[in-house]
Amino acid sequence: MQTLEVGLVPGPAREPRLTRWLRRGSGILAHLVALGFTIFLTVLSRPGTSLFSWHPVCMALAFCVCMAEAILLFSPEHSLFFFCSRKARIGLHWAGQTLAIFCAALGLGFIVASRTRSELPHLVSWHSWVGAVTLLATGGQALCGLCLLFPRAAGVSRVARLKLYHLTCGLVVYLVATVTVLLGMYSVWFQAQIKGAAWYLCLALPLYPALVIMHQISSSYLPRKKTEM
Repeated sequence: MQTLEVGLVPGPAREPRLTRWLRRGSGILAHLVALGFTIFLTVLSRPGTSLFSWHPVCMALAFCVCMAEAILLFSPEHSLFFFCSRKARIGLHWAGQTLAIFCAALGLGFIVASRTRSELPHLVSWHSWVGAVTLLATGGQALCGLCLLFPRAAGVSRVARLKLYHLTCGLVVYLVATVTVLLGMYSVWFQAQIKGAAWYLCLALPLYPALVIMHQISSSYLPRKKTEM
């Protein structure tokens, strides 16, 4: 007669080492692509040669570096500050997003001043319109973050639900910011300097960090937040 072993629960399947290292490598590559693309735009725009030359630099710093890194901070695998506590990472997230808004405001000021000096009309392209929507949405996300930081002062009763909205909208805002960057590559200024296969490569570069961040939020955080509601 066979005896039944009571209380033995099979443990979770161990993840293959190759899969784990590939996932970590994808995160490292996302950091390098975001930083490398920003450096590339900085060299290409030659900041200081004109008012407009500062616009691509500030916007790349805002959306490709600061905003992306502020989101990747919470990734258990891709964060550069994995050794910090969650409270410390929340503070760094706020610092990164504040710096993103500051750089974006500078970039907006430079492009407005440049077009005003050249007597050119404003908001005449998809890039400018989507960029304006991105700035407004980023400001809204900052207000939502303030409510999460001080829920009692903001009168928030369902913090878990607001966190879910903040995560979801944050992903949407970052994707819209990525679309803004991509539309900028269709501008006359960019296409006059980058052509052929190099242009298609530049078009693909901002998409990679966006895919990593989208996978991070959709697979790790959104399901967990839904169960907490």
